[in-house]
Amino acid sequence: MSHVLDRAAQTDVPILDVLAERWSTRVFDAEAPIDEEALRAAFEAARWSPSANNTQPWRFVLARRGTDAHARIVESLVGFNQGWAPAAGALFVVLAETADAEGTARPWATYDAGQAAAFFTVEAHARGLATHTMGGFSADQLRAAFDIDPRFIPVTVIAVGAFGDPAAAEEAVRAREAAPRTRRPLADSLLLDA
Repeated sequence: MSHVLDRAAQTDVPILDVLAERWSTRVFDAEAPIDEEALRAAFEAARWSPSANNTQPWRFVLARRGTDAHARIVESLVGFNQGWAPAAGALFVVLAETADAEGTARPWATYDAGQAAAFFTVEAHARGLATHTMGGFSADQLRAAFDIDPRFIPVTVIAVGAFGDPAAAEEAVRAREAAPRTRRPLADSLLLDA
């Protein structure tokens, strides 16, 4: 039985369905195994995202539910995220390589890593996986837990897995799941539209 809610964005102009329908759930099925084929396809999409000079300055720390690595990522999460994220089939850290092995700065690495994360989430959604990108985590804890080289910075943590049943979620989570999807008007994002 599918628990996927209809959360399609009400856009001002039509956009691709996969983009309009993608949303960040906090309700994952804590029993469902991760769909490995869909997961690999989402990482393949991330691999093919654009980057400055094709430097591909992204790296990932992937941890499936039930592993010690998954628990270490959960421990790095802050506040509300620690309540719902453990149910995700996998958690992964997106890292940006801000300098290459010789120490040359890669000033666009964070942007490029963000694009890889976005490509991942769109492909994951297209293949039926739920995702939620988080900023609420301790980068220092992640660095220590996985001995991350200083030239890599943790950009985000992404929860991925099967959609769960919103009716079974805690009240605070249900309230956030049911809240209307909103965005500021496009005109407010365009500082110049000449």
